[in-house]
Amino acid sequence: MAGPGIGAAAPRLSLLLLLLVVVFAGSSRHSRTVSSSSSCTHLEAAVRTCTYTVKVKTSCASPAPTSDAVSVAFGDAYRNEAYGARLPSAPGGRAFERCGTDTFRVSGVCGYGVCYLYLRRAGRDGWAPEWVQVTEPGPGAGEKPATFYFGAPLPDGVWYGHNRCPKAKAKAAGTAAAAARTNTTSAAASPLG
Repeated sequence: MAGPGIGAAAPRLSLLLLLLVVVFAGSSRHSRTVSSSSSCTHLEAAVRTCTYTVKVKTSCASPAPTSDAVSVAFGDAYRNEAYGARLPSAPGGRAFERCGTDTFRVSGVCGYGVCYLYLRRAGRDGWAPEWVQVTEPGPGAGEKPATFYFGAPLPDGVWYGHNRCPKAKAKAAGTAAAAARTNTTSAAASPLG
């Protein structure tokens, strides 16, 4: 059996250990804060926001008119992404009319060439896009916009689109299977992943 001195020392020892943990955590947290604030400033300078021009051509086979809500997500191979939730309807509610072309402005992180685009349709009408074209801002960027072709009604409530980004070398069979699933027109739970 332990003597009365050992039982009384246990709470003191616990208190001492707790005090040491707090002191060391506080000192390492301070050094981490200093280094992360300088790198944070560097990262904030590196991340720029751009406004992309998105043109959407509605298929002539699409129902006229539509009340479907349409969202878009697109980006580059480096996961710089832009997202437009519920693209606004044109004045008078005449967006996404059969055979029509609508232009939207979508803000997001500046990228290095749009190589994937997904659309999400929510509604009962079965809106069908013909194509979507994304033009990046900046000198020379608009010379070759990225165009993604659809031509059929989108499934309801599912992100659906194209991923033409260059594939990284597969490290495992699972990675290769996932890449194969999303490298062409596909239905996916979310493009942002």
